Amino acid sequence: MCKRKHKVTYDSSQGTGFVVHKADGTCCVFMLSTKGLLFSDVKGNTAHVLINTVDKNKSKYTGKQYSDAHKARLIQDIISRPSMMDYIKYVENDLIPNCPITKDDIVHAEDSVHAEDILGPNLGNLKGKTTQRTPKMLVLNTLDYLPNVMLKEHGDITIAIDVMYINKIPFMMTTS
Repeated sequence: MCKRKHKVTYDSSQGTGFVVHKADGTCCVFMLSTKGLLFSDVKGNTAHVLINTVDKNKSKYTGKQYSDAHKARLIQDIISRPSMMDYIKYVENDLIPNCPITKDDIVHAEDSVHAEDILGPNLGNLKGKTTQRTPKMLVLNTLDYLPNVMLKEHGDITIAIDVMYINKIPFMMTTS
């Protein structure tokens, strides 16, 4: 939970929402939406980095390294997207006829740069080899001890709860 790693405060009188105080002195505020979900507004806040782009990763390498990584990824896609370890074995053992790349194009031994670092993980590989697990659903029946006035006024209420991870910090998301 977030409170294990960071100090979390809440002041209902000011209506600012939950405030997560980080070790570097910055704060992240989570407010309630109109539907009751907590969210953090990151517009205009440059302290939040949510994604790495290929352009950002590409800027760390030479044009040739990027070109070689791109060529290596293209060939990996053509040969049915094997895992990185299998792909390296295929290239090392000359199992791909007329292959224009070498192991160094996939993995540069001198600085351990590879196509995955520049271009990110192979999405086709992830989509094809990742199985979807159906979560166990918990269904609760109507409680017998609720007053009839409350049931009459509010009717049936369904609450959905899920856990979302942001930077390995779990957040409980709910809606009713």
